[in-house]
Amino acid sequence: MIVDRNIGGSVTAPRIRVTEIDAFERDVRLRLPFRFGAATLVKAPQAFLRVRVEDEEGRTALGAAAEMMVPKWFDKNPAFTPAQNVDQLRTSIRTAAAAALEQSAPTTLFAAARLNEMETVRRLPGNPLAAGFGPSLIARAALDAYCRLAGISFFEAVRGNLVGIGGPMLPGDIDADAASAMLTGLRPAGAISARHTIGLVDPISDSDIVHPVGDGLPESLEAVITRYGNRWFKIKLSGAIDADIDRLTRIAAVLDRLPDYRVTVDGNEQFGSAEQLAALLAHIEATPRLARLRAAIAFVEQPFSRAITMETPLGDLAAQLPFLIDESDDDDGAFAAARRLGYTGVSSKTCKGIYRSIMKAIRIRTGTVPGLFLSGEDLTCQAGLAVQQDLALVSLLGLSHVERNGHHYVAGMQVAPQAEKARFAAAHPDLYEQGGDGPLLSIRDGRITITSLGAVGYASGALPDFEVMMPMS
Repeated sequence: MIVDRNIGGSVTAPRIRVTEIDAFERDVRLRLPFRFGAATLVKAPQAFLRVRVEDEEGRTALGAAAEMMVPKWFDKNPAFTPAQNVDQLRTSIRTAAAAALEQSAPTTLFAAARLNEMETVRRLPGNPLAAGFGPSLIARAALDAYCRLAGISFFEAVRGNLVGIGGPMLPGDIDADAASAMLTGLRPAGAISARHTIGLVDPISDSDIVHPVGDGLPESLEAVITRYGNRWFKIKLSGAIDADIDRLTRIAAVLDRLPDYRVTVDGNEQFGSAEQLAALLAHIEATPRLARLRAAIAFVEQPFSRAITMETPLGDLAAQLPFLIDESDDDDGAFAAARRLGYTGVSSKTCKGIYRSIMKAIRIRTGTVPGLFLSGEDLTCQAGLAVQQDLALVSLLGLSHVERNGHHYVAGMQVAPQAEKARFAAAHPDLYEQGGDGPLLSIRDGRITITSLGAVGYASGALPDFEVMMPMS
């Protein structure tokens, strides 16, 4: 370990290097179809990475990370099939792994992650969102390995800036001293509100269910509220005004039974112009049965395709509601560019990189522009490593609610062996409850208890059983 004055103050930043990377996957089939934007997801593989790091004293440790390889989100080009989309993400993992193993000199976790992302995007030009998938997994797994090597938690590693945020890899608009001071002041909460996703084909009431799953878990929005007690919701929009108004009205009829609630609405790139979105908002304002729902909207997420977002000023729309970018947030300068168009929010997603999320939080908290915000969004994070690492990140960054949908569309840890399920359930008894086939994410009164995520490592007191997984093709 050395003292690096470029990090901020006199932070002791460990230097590590990645020495091994193994990639695996498991097929995941959804219990309910999940329609977002123009895509309907019924199955997708989940990627798992196992990474070994070595410190300057020659000590090594293994760490892990996981993420769903969701088609038609990273790249929505209709010319590509879902299978080709998944192959894009596998290519990102393979490319990032090769680049990471070529970094022979030990460096900080932050610098290693930044260098790996830059090199992978350089080797895979054209879609930085897809190219960044592999580097995001390697960064998480390397951090997990370092925390296990040092015997500390993710929270301790970030709050003490042992990840090394600073130096030449830090963007010029972030002050290293201010960053370290901000990180020191972070405090993870013991629980966080779950924002339930209402997909475009989700049944709203029990009477809407045509083909019941019958697995004992909620299928309709009504049943979700009864079981989990959610008060935060995320509503997917289709961009078809009449259909959206009809569906929003049916959703409002259910939500209005609650004493209070908040919603976010996600365009998922489905609106072709600001005028089209303005027309929908005008219809909402003019519909009396949507009065409470309209008052409950916290923000509107990514209404336009990434192809036109940075060329489409929000204009008067920005005065009506806060707006957030998600798919268009694909490089360091995206949020700043979006702010000039009227956006004030940006998403945190582990699939884009944990250090990207941390840097966004630093910019928002240490900057001089009022009204900016960070929001936690989901990529169907599955029970186990994926959901735990994402929950730990957003909680540490001070978010009070986060979109959670993996538990709704997939029942628990699904194809994991029983011994693995038992290890995760035992390590995180506050996070999971026992279902018929293993642990399920526990949501009570709309909140997830996450105290156990302070375990040694990156938010997990257990590791997956890699020996029974399928090596990534």
